[in-house]
Amino acid sequence: MNASRGLRRVHARAPGKINVFLEVGELQPDGYHDVASAYQAVSAFEDVWATPADDIAVAVTGTMDVVDVPLDDRNLAVRAARLLATEIGHRGGVHLEVRKGVPVAGGMGGGSADAAATLLACDALWGAALSHAELHALAARLGADVPFSLMGGTAVGTGRGDELSPALARGRFDWVIVTNERGLSTPEVYRALDEHREQHAVDIGPAARTPSVDLDVLHALRAGDAAWLAACARNDLQVAALRLRPDLASVLEEGERAGALTGIVSGSGPTLAFLAHDAEAAIDLQIMLSASGHIAHHVHGPVPGARIVE
Repeated sequence: MNASRGLRRVHARAPGKINVFLEVGELQPDGYHDVASAYQAVSAFEDVWATPADDIAVAVTGTMDVVDVPLDDRNLAVRAARLLATEIGHRGGVHLEVRKGVPVAGGMGGGSADAAATLLACDALWGAALSHAELHALAARLGADVPFSLMGGTAVGTGRGDELSPALARGRFDWVIVTNERGLSTPEVYRALDEHREQHAVDIGPAARTPSVDLDVLHALRAGDAAWLAACARNDLQVAALRLRPDLASVLEEGERAGALTGIVSGSGPTLAFLAHDAEAAIDLQIMLSASGHIAHHVHGPVPGARIVE
């Protein structure tokens, strides 16, 4: 299939995410971990424009430093385009323009959002008209966070994080995210967690054999209660991220002193997410953290998943 239905350029947008809860299970024989996470898509977006070309290539710009973003087959957007082309038998290429609004290597799924937006943009450009289920299956082959970026909203992820069930979230949750120029490697953070658990096994006990999301988290989301959510938000990777980057601990403390209901490491870090009581409180918190020299952004959730921008 190589028809593009006359389209010359397609624009798709996909959101980043915050893990408001993340429980990591024990290390599996294959070197991976099962997880249970409550994801919330937030208003930090990745934009992808797809234009017909002879081969598959990508150019990346953004509101933050993108110098470390690969432009070869390590780039998830490139991999997403190649996977879709192979799946539908498309013989042409595509030029992808990615404008990043999600922190790079920051634990908010920016690369996954690129992949989700690319799947939608190329599907439209090439006239594939794949179903949501078919796109979701391709997304799962690209990475655990890609299916959620397609779905958006709020969801519970289990297994490797890609077995998704929508979760009801009322109202709006306001967050201030503090980014960091030094990224963290997700595999390194998981290794640090395994080492921490091994060293402190007597004190903390074994990891969950079958991880699950705390029911209080789901009740707080359903009630739209930010204070309740703050009381039960948790990220098992936080201890590992702080072990690798102890400087982040002081920023967490600073944010909470400045009025955040809670502060957590987002995913594998190093981005920090501070939950505020409401939009006004979030703006005040953003101003205070920015005045202290931090790169702070106000975002809110939940927002829709990947979509075509007309």
